[in-house]
Formats: sequence, C-alpha cells, structure tokens
Amino acid sequence: MIFTQFVDDDLGCATYLVGDEDAGLAVVVDPPLAIEPLLAEAERRRVRLIAVLETHTHADHVSGHGRLALELGLPVRIHSAAQVEYPSEPLEDGAEIDVGCVTLRCIHTPGHRPEHCCFTVIDRTRADEPWLVLTGDSLFVGDAARPDLAVAEVVGAEGLFHSLRRLLELPDGVEVYPGHVAGSLCGKAMSSKASTTIGFERRFNRMLSFTEPDAFVAESAAISAPKPPNIVRIVALNQGPFTARGLPAGELSTPPVGAQLLDVRLARDFLAGHRAGAVNVPVFGSSFATRAGFILDASEPIVVLAGSSAEAERAVTSLHMVAFDDIAGYVLGTGDERSEPVAVDELDELIAAGAELIDVREKDERDTGYIPGSRNIPYRLLAICGADLPADRTIVTLCESGPRAAIAASMLVAKGYDARPVLDGGVATWRANGGETVSFRRCGS
Repeated sequence: MIFTQFVDDDLGCATYLVGDEDAGLAVVVDPPLAIEPLLAEAERRRVRLIAVLETHTHADHVSGHGRLALELGLPVRIHSAAQVEYPSEPLEDGAEIDVGCVTLRCIHTPGHRPEHCCFTVIDRTRADEPWLVLTGDSLFVGDAARPDLAVAEVVGAEGLFHSLRRLLELPDGVEVYPGHVAGSLCGKAMSSKASTTIGFERRFNRMLSFTEPDAFVAESAAISAPKPPNIVRIVALNQGPFTARGLPAGELSTPPVGAQLLDVRLARDFLAGHRAGAVNVPVFGSSFATRAGFILDASEPIVVLAGSSAEAERAVTSLHMVAFDDIAGYVLGTGDERSEPVAVDELDELIAAGAELIDVREKDERDTGYIPGSRNIPYRLLAICGADLPADRTIVTLCESGPRAAIAASMLVAKGYDARPVLDGGVATWRANGGETVSFRRCGS
C-alpha cells in the first residue's frame, strides 16, 4: 500500500496520497491548491491518480480539486450534502472506493459540516479490517472539530457527538490521520503530532470522554476561537465551479496607488526600514496565510513587499491558498520609514512616561494573566477597534511572545500612530521577570 501524508505547516492542513503500488493506482484525499508535491510523489511512486476524495467543503483553504480536475481530468467525489456546483460523483455512508488491493470505505460523519465524511483504509493484502482512518475535520490528535463554521454551533455539536461515537466503534489499533494539525483554526487544542490511534484518543482525548450528548454539546459549542473573515469566500470557491491555479504575480518598480501593501519580511527587517502604509506579516513566520486573512481586504488589490523574489513568490502562493487572488504584483527592497522595538524590561519606564499598553492576544489568553492597566484589543480587530486610540503618545503592543505584537504595531503605524512592539517576549516574559499580572476569575472558580 502507498500512504503519504503531506502537511502544510503554515495552515496546518493535511493531504493524503493513498494507493496500491503494484496496481500503479492512487487517489488524493483533501488536496491543497498547490498540487505540485502530490504530482511529484505520484510520479516518484510511478502511480496514476484516478480520483480526488474530499472529506468536506473546506473553509480554511482553497482546494486543489479544481486543478486536478481541470489539469488531469480526475473525477471528484464528495458527499451529496455538500451541494456543490461542480461535476462530482456523490459519496454516501458505506460507499467503497477500490484502488487496486486498497479500499477506502466512507463513514458519513456530520458535525463540522453536514457533508463531512471520514475514510477507513483497508489493505486487503494484509487483512479485511481497517488499518487506518482519515478523519478529516472531525477527530484530531487531542481534540475534536469546531461545530460552528457551517451551521449553528449547537446543531453542529450534536451531530459531531454522534459522529465521534461512530469513530469510537473502530478498534483501538486503528491509526488516525486527521485533516489538520496544530496551526489550524478548526480546533481548540489539537496537537502538532501528525497521527495517533483510536485507542490513544479514547483514553486521553477529553472530547471523547463525554458519554452524554448534552455535556459534549456544552463543551464543544463554547467556541472562543475567531472565524477568519474569508471563510465565506473560501467556501464559495470550494463549492462553486472548478478553480484553476492563481495567476503568478510579476515584479513591479513601485506599488500602484490605492493597493494594500503587505510587507512579508521578518519583523526586524520591517522595523529597520519599510514603506509608509505597509502592514507586516512575515511569510516565514507561523500562520502567515491565516494572519494575513484577518487583516487584508479581499475587495482591494494587494502588493507584496519582499526582500527577495523567492520570498514574494512564497507569499503570493500562500495568499492564493486562502482566496486572495487580486495581487497586483510584488516590489523588492526596503523603505524610509522606521520603527523601534521595545524590550520587556523597558515597559515600566514607558508606562510611567504615559505610553498606552495594548495586549493584542485573544480574550481567553488574556484571561489567564495580563499586565494591570493594559487594554485588550486582539490584533485582528485593530482595523475596526483602533480608532479611539490616543494619537498624542506612544502605543506599545504586546502578545505572548512577539509576532502578533509586531503585526499589530505595523497596522497602527500604517494608520499614523506612534506604535512600537514588544518583539522578543511578552506577557510570559514579563511574569517570569517578576512583573505583576492579574487573572480574570469566573464565578465559582
């Protein structure tokens, strides 16, 4: 049996190549828009791709099923509840897809989305029982799916409870390969580990410990993670007619007037010199595409500012994967505007001098401990919640370790504020150095 997992470290998405090497056949499960690694692996293995299987309509990245259909003529299979507009072969509960001596058996597992399916994988040269299961966005390593991205969270959680109970009917030794690892917004506490087993999750995954639906629904539906604003656009693309590859962006001498400026260099390079009006999200930082998705406007053209053409091309590819297609081009080089970072041990002095301290973490992070007197505005909300910030003094942004603080400061500087980020460290460093923090305590805790 051929079984290869591909993980996009930026988005935390997983794709699978499953097939029979002797028969020279394989299928792709949940392909990304960047299909080149899949094609290279299929060529290396000398197998012919015969179909694309989707566990569900993805909301966090543009699928590569359109490219595989348009460029290779592959049929796409997805559950009928997806109501897609593209030509597809419907999957139903219990359906089997034979790939030589390997069989993928569909388990309809609604909850994350109504059409969601898992696939058990059986290598009939070894046994007639499942060897592993591809769980898509239902069961993760250490976590379970969000139920609020397609339907009301309670409705989704009710469906998810029953779907997870079906997965628990599988033997403990069955290996679990999810559709996401840490870095995705589709779960709350998923591990960065790429696989697990049914038995291990049965014992240690808290979301599988609930035996009554009401208790599970109360926990699952209590969602605190934000919904990326481009979800609706991504889902529409993945449900609609096949999507081809995004157009490559060319180099420009200067940015066109009116374009959004996205500087993708490292934060220190950005602070040392950047173009006025640019916002900084490092492409070689964590969760680039997700973070860019929170702060960019899909209705306006984007110009990527980078230090090299390779850096720019990586950013453009990642933006295409989260449905930003209006990219006017990229510009290389630096700029004349500069900002200074802040060290954690400078905070006391700056606060005493009147600086405004903005904690840009999410509320649930802040509740675990924050610096007294700081104000909480998650970085992703600064575009709409930062209008009442003081323009007559320095604003200092901080998060847990620095990256989001740097993004937030760049957003404020682009709007004309005197903003400086705590770049190396954050609240945890402040606490470790003996600084005072307070925690939000809920009633009864």
